[in-house]
Amino acid sequence: MFIGHFAVGFAAKTVTPRVSLGTLFLGAQFIDLLWPTFLLLGLERVRIEPGATAVTPLVFEHYPYTHSLLAVLVWAVLLGGLHWLLQRDRRSALVLAALVLSHWLLDLLVHRPDLPLWPGGEGVAGLRLWSSLPLTLAVEVPLFALGVWLYARGTRAVDAVGRWGLAGLALFLLVVYAANVLGSPPPSVAAIAWVGQLQWLLVLGGYWVDRHRRALAPATVMSF
Repeated sequence: MFIGHFAVGFAAKTVTPRVSLGTLFLGAQFIDLLWPTFLLLGLERVRIEPGATAVTPLVFEHYPYTHSLLAVLVWAVLLGGLHWLLQRDRRSALVLAALVLSHWLLDLLVHRPDLPLWPGGEGVAGLRLWSSLPLTLAVEVPLFALGVWLYARGTRAVDAVGRWGLAGLALFLLVVYAANVLGSPPPSVAAIAWVGQLQWLLVLGGYWVDRHRRALAPATVMSF
């Protein structure tokens, strides 16, 4: 799951209009933002195996600190708690924590049974949607379209950057997704980890686009 996570970030703007899209992206993609660094540090492991699934050649061997259910719950509390300490906004803090948890739940749909329930435990989960490329696309692409539509409906561009920047960001995410799904397997685990660090630029892109758009009042959104 890739654009599906960003879809949830886009959609969350309708629930917390005062929170920047960049912050919402940060929550929705948080554990995948951490994961490349954990790979580089040798704390977690992945193996490249072409044909491992119909969608991704990656075999996730060991990632309990970023992708176990218990660890994700801890990260959710930490990120939501930090946001509350900085902003004193309980609603947005809860939404941010829920976005972190949503990442694991969406991964649950697509992964093989390799998502740990807790670090060090033998319990794993995964519903194997990645075993079918058409089914994966049938879930993730409409989800992304819905998320972008909800964000566009709930905000208004204040200038050309806000109008075209949103379209450019959405298109760029689709291009990256297509390259991941249809492209060749990555050359090495190190390449995965270093390229993965570039996801932070997507978070910055969310902040940039959101600065050029204004959230609409709920009554205005409902009148569309």
